[in-house]
Formats: sequence, C-alpha cells, structure tokens
Amino acid sequence: MNRIALIVGGALLALMLLASTLFVVDQRQVAVVYALGEIKEVIQEPGLKWKLPPPFQNVVFLDRRIQTMDSPETRPIFTAEKKSLVIDWLVKWRVTDPRQFIRNNGVDMRNLETRLSPIVHAAFNEEVTKRTVGEVLSSGRDKVMQDVRARLADEAKSFGIEILDVRIKRVDFVANITESIYSRMASERKQVANQLRATGGAEGEKVRADADRQREVIVAEAYRDAQKVKGEGDAKASAIFAESFGRDAQFAQFYRSLEAYRASFRNKTDVMIVDPSSEFFKAMRGGSTAPAASAKK
Repeated sequence: MNRIALIVGGALLALMLLASTLFVVDQRQVAVVYALGEIKEVIQEPGLKWKLPPPFQNVVFLDRRIQTMDSPETRPIFTAEKKSLVIDWLVKWRVTDPRQFIRNNGVDMRNLETRLSPIVHAAFNEEVTKRTVGEVLSSGRDKVMQDVRARLADEAKSFGIEILDVRIKRVDFVANITESIYSRMASERKQVANQLRATGGAEGEKVRADADRQREVIVAEAYRDAQKVKGEGDAKASAIFAESFGRDAQFAQFYRSLEAYRASFRNKTDVMIVDPSSEFFKAMRGGSTAPAASAKK
C-alpha cells in the first residue's frame, strides 16, 4: 500500500510539474517568458507553449489589442489669443515592443497611462498655443490632432507602444469665461432683436401711413363722384319739376302746399298756432277743389 501511495503521489507530482511547464497563448495576448527575473522570450503566436517550471521560468501576458486612453483631467490651455480652453481628448494605442514596454512600465497598463497622460497634455498645450480659438474649434482642429500624434510618435517608441490615433472629443471655455461669453451672446442677440423690431415698427408705420393716405384719397374721390352724381340728379329733378310745374301752375302750387304740410307736420308733437283762414291752409279747405282735380289729372 505504501508503494502504491508513493507511485500515485509521484504521478501526481509529475503531472503538476508537467502542467507548470505548459501554458496557452491567446490570440489577443502576447506572452513574455521570464528566466530568473530577466526576459528570455516574447511569444506572439497563439497556441500551446512550454517553459521550465517555476522558479526557473514564469510567464506574464500583455494585451495586444488596441487600447483607449481618455484625458484624466481637464486643465486649461491658453490659445494664441490668451483665451483659456478646456480640451477633452482620447488616444488610441497598442503594444508593439513588449520588452521595451515591460522595462519602462511593468506589466500594468495603468502605469503607462499615468506616465503618458502628461506627455499628451503637453503636446496639446504646445499645439494649441500656436493657434486661435477659431482654428482650434473649426478650421485647424484636424491639424492639431495630426500634429499632436506626430509629437507623440517618438515618445511612444520609448514606451514600447504605437500611437494609432489622437482625437479631440470636446473643446469648451473655462466655466467663468463660458458664462461671460453666453451673456455677451445674449446681449448681442437682444440688440439684433431690438434693431429688427425697430425696423419692423418703422416699416409698419410707413405701410399704415401709406394705407391711410390711399384711404383718404379714395374717400375724397368717392365723395367727389357722389356729389357730382347727386348734383346731376338734383339738376335733372329740378328740370323735371320745372317742366311739370310750367305745364300746370295750379298743380304746382298745390304740390308746394303738400310739401309745406309734410315739412310742418313731420312729428306728432309739433304744434303750430296759425289762423285757419290763412293762405297756408288754402289747399286743405274743402272749398278749393281745383287743386284736387288738377292733382287727379
């Protein structure tokens, strides 16, 4: 039994020793083999690999995929006009020289980002200070990113990485400057709005004055034409009356009496004190039949 236990224990120990000599390299990783604290081999091909058992050799893995580093803080950068801007950026990078990467940064990716972030900010600072706000915001934005990437290319080699892309995510003014700019923009917009209102009011007054003038002209012309038509009508009526009255003088006198009665007794409350035998009531007295007979004619 002791012999069997020794055999089983030896077999297990051999399996453990064999397992410690084998490792798998993922296609997304790079394997770095250490021998007594020194880098012996860098394995980039995926698959099953072997090494000496610890403590003679050990393996660490580095991610070979593209990494993204965002700006950790937003420190102001001054432009050529001495305007303060806050720039948020990102950098795309990947490991190209594992040996150099480990020598400078170890195996922790965060060590690289801690060291590379100030270098990126300094590169942006040097490029932005040569340009105006308008260039950074629009026309020269792509050129800023290209120049920053070119500046980082040499620095990246010392870190064992490659800079693939540099992007500006956001450009803004410092908070107190932003408020003053918004206030100035609001004031300018109000000034433009007031100017447009004043221009519109002046145009409106001009249109109303022109409309009033045209109305007065139209009313005056209409009144003139009406008076002309009325005058012509009155003239024709007078001519007809004159012709009719000329044919029968007695009927004309009777008609004038009726018009006088109509004008005198227009309202029921009208009161007149006149002698009944006066000439005014001659047409109303029963003895005068000639006017009535003439009226029938």
